[in-house]
Amino acid sequence: MTDQASPPSLYAPREPIFPRKVTGFFRRFKWAILVVTLGIYYITPWIRWDRGPSLPDQAVLVDLASRRFYFFWIEIWPHEFYFVAGLLIMAGLGLFLFTSALGRVWCGYTCPQTVWTDLFILVERWIEGDRNARVRLHKASWGVRKWRLRLTKWAVWLAIAVATGGAWVFYFTDAPTLARDLVSLTAHPAAYITIAILTATTFIFGGFLREQVCIYMCPWPRIQAAMMDPDTITVAYRDWRGEPRGKGNKSRRGKVKALQAEADAQAAGPGAARYSGTPYRQDDKPAAPVLSPVSETGDCIDCMACVNVCPMGIDIRNGQQMECITCALCIDACDDVMDKIGKPRGLIDYLALSDETAERAGAPVKPLWKHILRPRTILYTAIWLLIGLGLIYALFVRSDIELTVSPVRNPTYVTLSDGTIRNIYDVRLRNKSGEDRDFRLRLTSDEILRIELEGTDDLSLNIPADTTVLQRVYVTARPQDQAANSAATDLRIWVEDTTAQTRASKATTFNGKGN
Repeated sequence: MTDQASPPSLYAPREPIFPRKVTGFFRRFKWAILVVTLGIYYITPWIRWDRGPSLPDQAVLVDLASRRFYFFWIEIWPHEFYFVAGLLIMAGLGLFLFTSALGRVWCGYTCPQTVWTDLFILVERWIEGDRNARVRLHKASWGVRKWRLRLTKWAVWLAIAVATGGAWVFYFTDAPTLARDLVSLTAHPAAYITIAILTATTFIFGGFLREQVCIYMCPWPRIQAAMMDPDTITVAYRDWRGEPRGKGNKSRRGKVKALQAEADAQAAGPGAARYSGTPYRQDDKPAAPVLSPVSETGDCIDCMACVNVCPMGIDIRNGQQMECITCALCIDACDDVMDKIGKPRGLIDYLALSDETAERAGAPVKPLWKHILRPRTILYTAIWLLIGLGLIYALFVRSDIELTVSPVRNPTYVTLSDGTIRNIYDVRLRNKSGEDRDFRLRLTSDEILRIELEGTDDLSLNIPADTTVLQRVYVTARPQDQAANSAATDLRIWVEDTTAQTRASKATTFNGKGN
């Protein structure tokens, strides 16, 4: 029997990426966004907002028990879920708008996966050192020092993950009360389960999976291509200016000698870079071009600084790639190198691909506003604004008093002993104000009809603040009245807030005996 060669494996194990520390405008901007977004996330549940004695005083609260959503002075009821749906549509359109105009700025700056990964990498750098130290630690055998550093890092990661899961549950109930219950172990089991799940996902996604979440788990990298075109502003490499790569003349080689030595040492570690999305080791790294002493070289000295700072482990010089999240850290790294070798900044920069082509040909480039204001972005902006204005209008014109009317159809009408025809209705009265109100019911119709409330001889009801009350209502017609002998008679039930002098109504029908 002849042995057949086994098929090649389609699985490639993940090579860890150890981003190098970088300073610059975009890195500082990302730190600022990290502080702001995490501050909002962790602090918001503790902000108080006085809504009155009978309502919760948490500024942002998703009250599942009472089926309410509170956002400062705004209160959303279950039947007003269209506000939430509208906000979600606006968020989606906003994502389309920013992606078509500026590329994956959401992924690079404000995505939760990016923010928490940045935080976890910062902790890792504080404890284990910068890139070279982390590479050496990764390659070292397990000993006391490695265990100590790893356990310390994992403990800090776990604390951040617990705080993340804990902050999430505070949005769904009163934060101070839940915090006391969690500490005293008297909280509902759902709270502990939710915290445990979010802690595990934060710990694993931010600490271990990192770029794998963006590449393999998130669908957005595959959708973004439909949102972008050559006029989209994104992170790109000026190939016409950087190529061919090389150290150049003797004077230039002297300036970059230290940079190249550092880059060679950094590239020796696992996960140092990827070319065209494929991991490489030091022994199979593509060789630098061989240049003669008189060769003209580009501004790129192939120092690998842009690759070593990339949290996705890609080489932006290979062109646009699905893995790129446009975090712009490669811009900071490259600008720093250009400053050191006396070359102008912008070899890697935010630019449109159409501009790169124009620059290569020596043609003038479009101004920034022409890249931003394109038919696609204008359309997204117009739809986004229309939805936003519609929601604002609906928010400010809604009344604090509402009612729904549901006729009881079994039976459709009742004949009383004196021949009177009676219809029964379930009227749901909703007081959306922050104080108790007196509501008065009445009806209007072209025919003679009378209204009564079950359980009271009066037509007025006291409705507590922020409460819905179900009231059974009887509407009757005397035997001699036209409504009693007609198949159906239109009527309208009204409710009036006697304090605020506002009212609302619902149309319905009165069923008679017919002809």
